Amino acid sequence: MLSESIISKALHLEFLSKEEGLVLYRELPLSSLMAIGNEIRMKLHPESEVTWLIDRNVNITNVCISACQFCNYYRTKRSADAYITTIEQYCEKIDEMWALGGRQLLLQGGLHPDLGTDYYAGLFKELKSRYPELKLHSLGPPEIAHLAKLDNLSHEAVLSRLIGAGLDSLPGAGAEILADRVRQQISKNKCSAGEWLEVMRVAHRLRMSTSATMMFGHIESLEERFDHLIAIRQVQSEKPDGAAGFISFIPWPFQDEGTSLRKHHGVINKTSAEEYIRMIAIARIMLPNFNNIQASWLTVGKHTGQLCLHAGANDFGSIMIEENVVSVAGATHKFDSEGIQVAIREAGFIPRQRNQKFELIKPH
Repeated sequence: MLSESIISKALHLEFLSKEEGLVLYRELPLSSLMAIGNEIRMKLHPESEVTWLIDRNVNITNVCISACQFCNYYRTKRSADAYITTIEQYCEKIDEMWALGGRQLLLQGGLHPDLGTDYYAGLFKELKSRYPELKLHSLGPPEIAHLAKLDNLSHEAVLSRLIGAGLDSLPGAGAEILADRVRQQISKNKCSAGEWLEVMRVAHRLRMSTSATMMFGHIESLEERFDHLIAIRQVQSEKPDGAAGFISFIPWPFQDEGTSLRKHHGVINKTSAEEYIRMIAIARIMLPNFNNIQASWLTVGKHTGQLCLHAGANDFGSIMIEENVVSVAGATHKFDSEGIQVAIREAGFIPRQRNQKFELIKPH
């Protein structure tokens, strides 16, 4: 199998098979992969701009029955430090975000055994009544699947109810690696790979914009990473005409500090800067039907993130006013609004602020 013919297919935005993608990943030097990823990015985004946004990630609760092996944040109902965020706490956090120019709340939380669809619908309605301009980019397929089982509802019924209550878009949380072999070992109480993908299919049928993620660098194989990319590519190809579907893809390396995977199983994040950049490039190559690919500066740092902007990524994500889950596992990089724009300019691009739907926000 000649890599030249595979490269030609990639540059024509054709779908590559897993075998073809693996040839490129294994045979090409990083510089060549970066060049291909960048050329595809420029076909889709010919302007020399990189987008970024201001939002806040607030955890609804730290009580979670999933007990994922890579998460330090979850607690049981009986834990002394278990909590459910109050309306007053939400308002305080939203007011702080508003002052910094943010209008989007990334609400996520554990799979609480007692909080059903009614609770979340009530929460969304209350927040929207207090902040009508607020955008709720919230929950994720694991939460939707959990609520459906808890309330004996279909995924469509749960999503429809939450959309009616004010949910604007659905994050790609909880994807990890979309292979049940992996999920059974690191997040066995969370939804299966098939359920994750089906929730997204339903969301797209309901005309909801979503994102897709990948957490890699733990126990998965390289082949399973490619299976993950092909699975989300397939779901994207099935979205109804006119639906936004997956508007972005965000991969990041497993953060191991203090996790059960590291303490009890010896799994350590060995993802190098080169491997992360290589994954960004191969994602751009394997996902020609995804408009936007985000570099996770939060987990890999400024300099690696900047190199990703020359390997296929066109988005630098959020300044992350607040983030709790990967931060307590070792992701400590920080940016403010000025810093993220400086980093984008240093990489040779023009920073453009956006909202969750990748609509550009004009400077004041």
